[in-house]
Amino acid sequence: MVYTLCKYPDETEVVFSDIRKKDNGEEYIRVSFERPTEKGFDTVVFELPSYEIVEKDGNYSDEEIEEFRQIVERGAHLFFKYAREGGLKLA
Repeated sequence: MVYTLCKYPDETEVVFSDIRKKDNGEEYIRVSFERPTEKGFDTVVFELPSYEIVEKDGNYSDEEIEEFRQIVERGAHLFFKYAREGGLKLA
């Protein structure tokens, strides 16, 4: 399952996965930043709790990617919380 967090004015959408488990039992979440382009999408996907980029495609700048990294680092506990709760409950 994938849950939407927000959408930025430049059309970048932030989504996060449900909690998944690796073969060793470690829990993880994937947080994706995607922006539509004429040729597809600019995409950056982070895996939490390692904060590693597991997918990168398109034309996000280094500065944008660093902003995204800060978002996932600062909000990691919330991504896990909302993934456990089945996403954000927006009215």
